[in-house]
Amino acid sequence: MKNTKNKIPGKISGLLRSRESSLLLVMILLVAVIQWRSGGMFLTGTVITQLTQNYAYTIVLSFGMLLVLLIGGIDIAIGATLALSGMSTSLLMASGVITNPFLAFLFSILVGMACGWIIGVTISKGKVIPIIATLGLQYIFRGLTYMVSGSNWVSSDKMLAGYKSFAQGSFLGINNLFWIVIIMFVAMLVFLKWTSFGRQIYEVGSNPEAAKISGIHIDRVKIAVYTINGAIAGLAGAMYTSMYATAQGNMANGAEMDVIAACVIGGVSLNGGQGSATGVFLGAATIAIISKSLSLVGIDAFWQQALKGGIIAVAVLINVIVQRNAARRALERREI
Repeated sequence: MKNTKNKIPGKISGLLRSRESSLLLVMILLVAVIQWRSGGMFLTGTVITQLTQNYAYTIVLSFGMLLVLLIGGIDIAIGATLALSGMSTSLLMASGVITNPFLAFLFSILVGMACGWIIGVTISKGKVIPIIATLGLQYIFRGLTYMVSGSNWVSSDKMLAGYKSFAQGSFLGINNLFWIVIIMFVAMLVFLKWTSFGRQIYEVGSNPEAAKISGIHIDRVKIAVYTINGAIAGLAGAMYTSMYATAQGNMANGAEMDVIAACVIGGVSLNGGQGSATGVFLGAATIAIISKSLSLVGIDAFWQQALKGGIIAVAVLINVIVQRNAARRALERREI
């Protein structure tokens, strides 16, 4: 009996040391505080539906950024890739070239894939630092978005009815856009845990030299990862324009900051080789909850961005402390 009692605190301690479990606990506490401060207005069907619909594309983008961060890279151009993909698709719908919603989503994914491939080649073959390469290409992709549209926007009446209704529809009570999130989440879990390429991504981010010695073609991995990330950004571009039923040159401007923050809050290391799909999902959900709740709890619009930034900064600081403690414990175990 005594041994059983001793095991319980150990299990609880182990649970709290898990990044995902700790973040889930923080989310539950955060939702409880918001529900109390909003007078019970947060946990309603309307708000939850809006939450899952409006932030679905951000969560999807976060999965793509996860892959990039795992190899030790970064993608500042992810929002611009979304914009170029969504705008190109919307223009083709407006001109009557694309007449099928499925083809519209597919074309947007292909445009994003092309953007991601360009980024990957620039970084791997051109040997350009990721943050510099993606910063430069961000301006190029955003400029192309304005050029192809003539600095105009595509209105709702020029888009396919089925394309617009997809974002508003639901299946089994869950919004269609959030079904994409669920499918992407499951796919990422399987891809990173049970495929050889997923393991290669971790190896490249953890120790590039060791990965190279073991026979992994690092440049190919980098190009593939950025191409996949671009395809995901293209999918998010279709989700975005479907949801808002409009396409503008400045759409998703600054989205990369929320996406990177979601990954870092979810426990993804900016040095590469560490992170999980579960952590990123929880991190992105936390960002969405914070963004949606600030107006509900009566925070003035002037202070919302500052408060959101402060919360993210604290979360990032906690993440750094947790990772540093984990590294110290691992070092202590080796010395023993």
